Amino acid sequence: MQAVVRASRADDYKDVYDVYTCPGVMRNTAGLPYVSLDYWHQRMSSASPGEQMLVAEIDGRVVASINLHCGRNRMAHTARFSMGVHDDFQGKGIGRQLMEAMLDLSEQWLNIRRIELQVYTDNEPAIALYTGFGFAIEGTHRAYAFRDGRYVDAHTMARVRV
Repeated sequence: MQAVVRASRADDYKDVYDVYTCPGVMRNTAGLPYVSLDYWHQRMSSASPGEQMLVAEIDGRVVASINLHCGRNRMAHTARFSMGVHDDFQGKGIGRQLMEAMLDLSEQWLNIRRIELQVYTDNEPAIALYTGFGFAIEGTHRAYAFRDGRYVDAHTMARVRV
């Protein structure tokens, strides 16, 4: 499935809210349920310096986003990212398209050399996607987050361009 990948706009907040309130997306992020639509409106209206958000759009609807947070000062060569793909569009190549665009932006335009992320150890599809793009597991955080009534572990993964 081919999506249009573009920079986010403030008026995307309703669709982005729909993405991040999907049960599958919520389960695999560090977010909490019951976040208001107003929260997303505010967040999308005032991005912080060093933050880049790309979205994937299909038939005029934003169905996924990837958020890149660039480092500053002595860490200006680094970035971390997070991503969410609407439950109805997972497994259709949307995440791959967002990853390609984010890596192009990071490495070809922002001169980012190290990109990292955290991913729950049981999120095998995401780990496979990241590994396919050259990310390697650097470590495992025990009891990283509280989810479904218990603590879960997470990997830190990174891609380093020398």
